[in-house]
Amino acid sequence: MIGYSAITPGTDLSEHVRVLARVHDAVLAGGRPPMRPRAVVARSWSRVLDLGLDASRANAREPLPLGEVERRRRGSPLSLVVDELRQVLVSVADASSFLMVVTDADGVVLWREGPTRVRLRADQLGFTEGARWTEATVGTNAIGTALAEAAPVQLFSAEHFEQAQHPWYCTAAPIHHPVTGELLGVVDVSGPALTLHPVIGALVETAVKLAESQLWRHHEQRLERVRQSARGVLAGVQGPLLLVDDHGWVAHQSGIAVRDRIEMPRSDRLLAVPGLGLCTPERVGEGWLIRPHEAGTAIAAELDLADPPVLRLRSAAEPWRTPLTRRNADVLVLLRRAGRPGMTAAQLSTALFGDDQHCVTVRAEVSRLRRAIGGLVTTNPYRLADGVTLSVVGRDGASLPAGGVVA
Repeated sequence: MIGYSAITPGTDLSEHVRVLARVHDAVLAGGRPPMRPRAVVARSWSRVLDLGLDASRANAREPLPLGEVERRRRGSPLSLVVDELRQVLVSVADASSFLMVVTDADGVVLWREGPTRVRLRADQLGFTEGARWTEATVGTNAIGTALAEAAPVQLFSAEHFEQAQHPWYCTAAPIHHPVTGELLGVVDVSGPALTLHPVIGALVETAVKLAESQLWRHHEQRLERVRQSARGVLAGVQGPLLLVDDHGWVAHQSGIAVRDRIEMPRSDRLLAVPGLGLCTPERVGEGWLIRPHEAGTAIAAELDLADPPVLRLRSAAEPWRTPLTRRNADVLVLLRRAGRPGMTAAQLSTALFGDDQHCVTVRAEVSRLRRAIGGLVTTNPYRLADGVTLSVVGRDGASLPAGGVVA
């Protein structure tokens, strides 16, 4: 039995609807409910009330234009697996009177399928393609609450915040890219409340697992296409090299041991790859050939704390520089001071904010930094990559010692 089920086998659904309605009304009125709402529901109601939403009316549901929905569909990796989701869920949906809904990571409904009669009821609720079903827009609902909780959620009847959603149940689970861990969206099953069956949660879990396994296969197939498209070129190339796809995932390597991914290659700039030094990306078939731009593997970088800060590679045969944010510069100076042991997210949080409660912000900041400078900084722990030396020039033009900090 899934741990997030709203009901248990044998639950009298009609009676449960009546009890939950009393709980909903009492809690929102500040009274004493006949029973406590489930913890996930109580947390969501608290968040929604803090946002000032009104349970007695339908809150904003203005759908995105069809063109924007189509653009999001084309750009979503879930487009690669939506057919698999249909195979698992839609045939059951037709027999069981529920909708299959797939959203992106913003909670925008991209695909919605199911029996006509249920879709018409959903239309009246504003549960349509292009609508944003986050807690901030439509209150407590399985899609928005799954996004807020970063976990699967099932809601039944009056566990929804809006009264208009009380005739429904919904079961939603986040779906992540199995390679990057990136949140891609949510898979949801919704239908009339009195038709909820305990097996629905397991069905959604199965669909998500299948989709994630298919995404992994698509990733492996893409790397194989990259390898096949470059076979002829690779046969005639000597020396250390990498072959990567458009996102920097390594399809082939020779003479170098690297992690699974490097900075995303671009034809208009050099790449700094620890172990290879400064590299020139060359388009080869469906991928990129990454080879050293010059002899030697050492990378000498210089951080100029001007306004805005700029990072330069002094070892580059061709000029290479990239602007950084002030926070990026702060992080680089701290990592330089930490040396080879590096720093954890908690240590960086303490150094930047005065406590260790900002680890999520730190991880996001380092991610943005790595998008700008690639493999010059590594993770687990955060530190300058092997072979990278960093000098720092203060705002007055003077070099800072290794222990110096941003003024």
